[in-house]
Amino acid sequence: MKDASAATAPDLVFTPTRAAGLDRLETFLPYAGRAYAETRNHDLPGHENVSRLSPWISHRAVTEAEVAAKVLSKYSASTAEKLLSEVVWRTYFKGWLERRPGIWTDYRQGLKAARDRLATSGGLRRAWEDACGGNTGIAPFDHWAGELVETGYLHNHARMWFASIWMHTLRLPWELGADFFLRHLLDGDAASNTLSWRWVAGLHTKGRPYPARASNIAKFTGDRFDARTLGHQLTPSGEVEALDGPPHPDPKTVPQDVALPTGRIGLLLHEDDLRPDYLRTRGLDPAGTAVLIAPAARSPLTVAPQVAAFTRKLAEDALGGLPDPGPVTDRGEDIARWAAGFDHVVTPYAPTGWLRTALDALPVETLRPVRDWDLAAWPHATAGFFKVKKVIPDILDTIPSDLGHI
Repeated sequence: MKDASAATAPDLVFTPTRAAGLDRLETFLPYAGRAYAETRNHDLPGHENVSRLSPWISHRAVTEAEVAAKVLSKYSASTAEKLLSEVVWRTYFKGWLERRPGIWTDYRQGLKAARDRLATSGGLRRAWEDACGGNTGIAPFDHWAGELVETGYLHNHARMWFASIWMHTLRLPWELGADFFLRHLLDGDAASNTLSWRWVAGLHTKGRPYPARASNIAKFTGDRFDARTLGHQLTPSGEVEALDGPPHPDPKTVPQDVALPTGRIGLLLHEDDLRPDYLRTRGLDPAGTAVLIAPAARSPLTVAPQVAAFTRKLAEDALGGLPDPGPVTDRGEDIARWAAGFDHVVTPYAPTGWLRTALDALPVETLRPVRDWDLAAWPHATAGFFKVKKVIPDILDTIPSDLGHI
C-alpha cells in the first residue's frame, strides 16, 4: 500500500481572484480532452488530472460558458464530451432544485432534526464528532475528512465514497454530512451538495444508492488504501440499501427572465454570481456596484474561516474595474443604504439556496435577469440528467461569440 498521507500537493491552493481561476483553466486546458475522460474518476495526489475549477465556477467568478468556450477552442465537442457534461451537470442540479425548492427546505428541516438528536444522543454525537474529526478508524474516510478541513476541497469521487461511508457504514444522518461539506467546501453549492448527497443515499434516483466498495476505492486511489483490510470495515457484501424518502414533488415552472430597466441602475452582485458579463451584453451600464455575501448562512453551525475568507475576497476581487464600487456585505441595512442612490437595482438571478434566502430578505426590490445558459438548460431539468444532456448543443449555442471581450 502506498503512503496515503501524500494525498494533496503543496500547491493545492485556491487563490480568491478571477485571474487565478482563469490561470487554472489555461493550465488544465491541455488535459481537458481524452486525458480527462480517461482519468477523471481517479483520486490522485495533487488532483492534477481534474480541473479543480469548482471553487471559481461555483461563485461564477469564472462561468460555465467561459470554461466551455475555452475548451471548445481547442477540442471538438465529441473529444471534450466528458468535461462538457460535468460542467453542465452543475447546471442540471441547479435547475432541478430551482424547480423543486421544497427539497432544500426539507434538507434544512432534516438538518435541524438531526442536530436536535445530537443534543439528546451521546452515542450519535460521539460518532458524528469522530466522523468530522477523521477519527473513525476507516483509513480513506479519515484521510478525506482531514483533506477537506485542510484544503476546502475534495475530488468528486472521494465525495461520493465519503458520503456513502457516512450514511451506509457509519449510519449517520445524511443531512449532517451534507452540512459538514457545506461548512468546509470552497465550492459549496446548495444544489450540487444537497442533490449529490441525496443521490448517494438513493433518494435522488429512487432506490439506487451508491455503495463505497473497497476494491473501487483501492483501484481509483492508486492502491493508496488496502482493499483487503478496508473491505472488512465497509458493508461486507458491497451492497447498501437506499434511504427512505417521499416522492419527488412535481417540478415548478422555469423562472421568467426580466428586461433591464432604464434610469440610474445599481448592480448588486452576489456570491452565487460574481460575473456580470451577460448583463453587460444586454446593455447594462450600472452607475454603481455592490456585492451581497452570506457564507455564514450555509449552516447553523460555524462555517470554516477559509470558506468565509475565500468568499469575501473573491467578492472584493469581482468589484475591481466595475463602476463606483460599494460595499461587500452580508448586512441588509448596508445594501439598503447603498441602493437608496439608484432608481433600480439589478442582480443576477440567484437559484434556490442560502444566498437566495438572504437576497429575498433584503429590504430592497431587485430585478433578476436569468442567464441564457440557465434558460436553455432548466426547462429540461425535470428528471434525470439525460434530458439535459440531450440539449447540451443548445446550451453551448448560448455562449456569446465575443465572450472573451466582455
